[in-house]
Amino acid sequence: MRILISHYLVGYDVIRLITKKGFSAYDRKFIKDSVRQKLIGLELVEESRNELVFQCLLNYNDLPLGRVIKNMYGLVLSMLEDSMTALRDHNVEIAEDVIQRDDDVDRFYLLSVRQLKASIEDIELSEKIGIRHPRECLGYRLITKSIERVGDHAVKIATNVLKMDSGISTDDSIFKMSELSRKVFESSIDSMQEEDLQAINKIVVEAKKVSQFGVSLETKGEEGSGNIELSMILESLRRVSEYSADIAEVALNMNIKQV
Repeated sequence: MRILISHYLVGYDVIRLITKKGFSAYDRKFIKDSVRQKLIGLELVEESRNELVFQCLLNYNDLPLGRVIKNMYGLVLSMLEDSMTALRDHNVEIAEDVIQRDDDVDRFYLLSVRQLKASIEDIELSEKIGIRHPRECLGYRLITKSIERVGDHAVKIATNVLKMDSGISTDDSIFKMSELSRKVFESSIDSMQEEDLQAINKIVVEAKKVSQFGVSLETKGEEGSGNIELSMILESLRRVSEYSADIAEVALNMNIKQV
């Protein structure tokens, strides 16, 4: 499966999987389900006992990079918010749904990697997906990876909620940390459209302050039931603020004109 994904990422439009012994029913189902869950635009177009042929039918004009990033961000933000709702109410159903949604985030991330790799080699494609200059490709790659990492931490929060026995009062300081982390994450994404370098820099500084606030809460370390899970959730929220700082720093670098 890793080899198939690698070929998808580097831009192959037709991918053939061939085996002399034939695919087992399990392998066939695993491959088809994995492609469906992880790779946007890749469809099974031919199938036989010994061969599976997939073709990418995606038109980049239909899903430009800006829209991919917007979709990723919307998904991840909702996962963050819902994971904290699950923590407050100890809602197992919401926590499990957050974990399942991570597959959708991964699909958009892998698509963004495919688009960015292809745009490096094709200037016309770069323009179609919204890349103004080749040097932006690395910046967008770092941004999409940071968004994907924030999604991973939303999953970690939800996973820790499932290990707990009860919900947590909104008076707990962890909810203040959650609100601050969410706001700097939103601001970091907004910074991609900001042209005022000072304004972007303020977002970087604020995100780092939120991270330090998280460190101060960890240092206090209240004891009690569920302390381990809450500590891990707090660490995830702190990491969200750090990834937000990374996003804003990349946005700052991308807005500095080349000399």
